[in-house]
Amino acid sequence: MTIPTFTLNDSTTMPQLGLGTYKMDSEDVGRIVRTAVELGYRHFDTARLYNNEEAVGRALNDAIKAGDVKREELYVVSKLWHDQHGNKEAKQGFAESLRKLDLGYLDNFLIHWPYPQGGKYVETWESLLEIRETDELVSAGVANFNAEHLQALVDATNTAPSLNQIELHPGFHQPEQLAANEQLGTRVEAWSPLARGIVLNNPQLEAIADNVGASVAQVVLRYLLDKGVSVVPKASSRERLEQNAGALAVQLSAQDTETIDSLAGMPGFGRIFGDPEVFPHES
Repeated sequence: MTIPTFTLNDSTTMPQLGLGTYKMDSEDVGRIVRTAVELGYRHFDTARLYNNEEAVGRALNDAIKAGDVKREELYVVSKLWHDQHGNKEAKQGFAESLRKLDLGYLDNFLIHWPYPQGGKYVETWESLLEIRETDELVSAGVANFNAEHLQALVDATNTAPSLNQIELHPGFHQPEQLAANEQLGTRVEAWSPLARGIVLNNPQLEAIADNVGASVAQVVLRYLLDKGVSVVPKASSRERLEQNAGALAVQLSAQDTETIDSLAGMPGFGRIFGDPEVFPHES
């Protein structure tokens, strides 16, 4: 399986399809990561919050030692939680993630949430840019940043994030957010692209899936890929990994895309996770 890549604003490349590992425990994530490598996945997404960085790193190191993949073929991403915002704190947080993953370097490291109420996301971004100057980090990015947050980073550092990982799925495709990121040259990645399964039983999506000979999940992933977005769906079995990868072969018409776009604002759709203006709520 060959997964398409795109080029980030720092001239590095990233696979458009990856494996998300949110709420996957150490035992499950190790098994799934090894299977994903075997199937051709090279992009793996974790975070301090997920409490599985060590297991992800261990599985990838095992795959490297077994000759299944080379380190330079992998694209490994982790994220900094909001309680480690600030210059010193961010550097400590990065060092912890680097140690737990034990892969020598990270391909991208993201500020998980802007947490504007803490007032330190710009300082944290400056810290990540300093880390990026070392051989331990290739690219720096963010997650859940809106246009105002992104502009604050650019105003302070003249450097836009390489990647912004945001909530994005049918019924909440955020065209204004996509445009704001594109204007800054920041690539967008969709986390939880299947909206925790909410979209899988929608009649309009089911009709499109039947028409193109694909699953609803594959249609949703193809829809996002066609918007130039990368996706990191979670998978808990070989079958799901294969199904998600099958989205790469799906073809949607312009009418299909318009139909999916029209789900925005319909009952049951919209934002289903935290608003970056106020989340996380804890201090």
